[in-house]
Amino acid sequence: MNAQDSTKPQEQTEPQGPLRPPWAMLAELTHSCPLHCPYCSNPVELTRRSQELSTGDWARVMREAGGIGVVSAHLSGGEPLLRNDLTEIVAATAGAGIHSQLITSGFGLGETRLKELIDAGLNSVQLSVQDATAASNDLIAGARSFTAKEEAAALVRDAGIALGLNVVLHRRNLASLDAIIDLGVAWGVSRIELANTQFQGWAMLNRNALLPTREQLAEAEATVERRRTELAGQVELIWVLPDYFTGVPKPCMGGWGAISLTVAPDGTVLPCQAAGVMTDLDFPSARDHSLGWIWEHSPAFQAYRGTEWMTGPCVECPRRELDFGGCRCQAYVLTGDAARTDPACHLSPDHALIDQAIGTARTAANATDKEVEFVPRRPR
Repeated sequence: MNAQDSTKPQEQTEPQGPLRPPWAMLAELTHSCPLHCPYCSNPVELTRRSQELSTGDWARVMREAGGIGVVSAHLSGGEPLLRNDLTEIVAATAGAGIHSQLITSGFGLGETRLKELIDAGLNSVQLSVQDATAASNDLIAGARSFTAKEEAAALVRDAGIALGLNVVLHRRNLASLDAIIDLGVAWGVSRIELANTQFQGWAMLNRNALLPTREQLAEAEATVERRRTELAGQVELIWVLPDYFTGVPKPCMGGWGAISLTVAPDGTVLPCQAAGVMTDLDFPSARDHSLGWIWEHSPAFQAYRGTEWMTGPCVECPRRELDFGGCRCQAYVLTGDAARTDPACHLSPDHALIDQAIGTARTAANATDKEVEFVPRRPR
C-alpha cells in the first residue's frame, strides 16, 4: 500500500446486538521518541519508522473511526510531533468529526507548528512531565526536556486551547506530588492526571526501580485529597489508583473491547495499548480490515469481551460486571494466561505474585544506598 492508497474491500460496519460502538481511540502514530522514560507502556519491541502507517492510511482510519462512532482520538506515540504529517492527520481527525487531543512531551512544539495544528482542527493538548524540577524531570526522562515542556505549556496556554498535564507516578517522584501539582497550576492547566505506573512494556522491565511502598502511596493519596479541596473549581485532579496495592482490580479500559480501541503505529488494532504482548491472539490490522469489522467481528476483540470467558473466582464474583476480571494484559504478563483472574485481585489464586513483587522491590531498594537503576526505553 503506497503513501496515499486508502482503498480496501468494504466490510460490514453496522453495529449488531448489544455491542456499543467505541467511544475513544488511542492512535499511536509512532514509537519514536526523544525521551527514554523507564515507565513507558510501549512494547519492548518498538515499531520501526519504516513500518508505520502512511498519511493516507491514517486518514482512512480516522474516517472509519468516525463512521463507527468514535468521539475522541488521543494522538500519541512515542512522540507524535516526530510525524512530519501530523497536521494532515489532525485535519483528517477533525474532518471525521472526532475530537482530537495531542499527547506530547512538548519536544518540537514551536509556535508555528502549534498554530498549524490548531488551524487543522486540534482541540486540546496533554503535556507529559516527569517531575517538578528540571533536574529530576530530565533524569527520569533520560533527556533534557523540562525547558521544552515549560515553553510548550506557555504556547498552548497563550493559544487558548485546553491544556492538561499527565504525570506517571512511581517511587522516584511520589514525594514531589505537591510540587508537581503546583507546577501544573503555574503552567495554567485545567486538568492533571496523576497516573500511578501500570506495569506493562518498559515499566515491567523497571518494576523494581519504580514500584513504590504502601506508605508512599498512602501519603500521596492524602496529598491528592487535600489539594482537591484547595483547588476545587480551578484544576481537576485525576488520581489513577495503583491496582497492585488495592486488592481490587480495575475494569481495565472499561472492559476488553468495550469502550475504546488502540491503533498501533504499524496498523495493528488492539483492545488496549498493552494487548500486543499476548502472542496467542492474532490481532487484526487496519491495513487489512475495516475498524467496524475489527470492533464487531474479529476473534481477538471477542476473546475476553463481556463475562462468558471467565474462569476461577471471577465466575461467581458479584463484581464481575464491574471489573470484568481486571486487566487481561496484566493477567497474561504475570501468569502467562490472559483468562486467569487478574493477580491484583485479592481473590485471585495468583495474588501472591503481587505480594512477591512488592516485597522484591522493597528488598532491592533497601539493598543499597543508591536507587535501583533504570533500564532506559531505547530501540533494540
